[in-house]
Amino acid sequence: MTSLLDRPVMPDDGDITAAVAALPQVKDFLATHPGREAVRLLVDDEHGDSLTVPRSAVELLARVLAHMAAGQGVSIVPAQAELTTQQAADMLNISRPFLIGLLEQGAIDYRKVGTHRRIKAASLMAYMRADDRRRSAAAGELHALTQEMI
Repeated sequence: MTSLLDRPVMPDDGDITAAVAALPQVKDFLATHPGREAVRLLVDDEHGDSLTVPRSAVELLARVLAHMAAGQGVSIVPAQAELTTQQAADMLNISRPFLIGLLEQGAIDYRKVGTHRRIKAASLMAYMRADDRRRSAAAGELHALTQEMI
């Protein structure tokens, strides 16, 4: 279980404005500097400190900025984190009883710790990606049917 889900970062208007301004710069850097393993960041203050971070961290930063620019709250969950059923239901925006039904149907992998169910974040994300693909395919079919009727 992780405490990282307890309080997502909810951007205020200043955060949204800063994220909107920073996102194109970060994306541009990533596009124009492919293949770098590490990125050196300079701090714009009187000390002029620098930080060296993995490229993957900057790529993750771009995704965080995109969500913040859209005004969405952001949580970071390690892939190996184990979530409670309530945390997983909250991430899917469904009720806990509905999630338990999905678990019992085998739609999402989980394990039991005593009487409690624990869901790996990676399993939950795999389910979310598959569900997104199913929804997209269904929307495509509806669009095709609509076009046939016109």
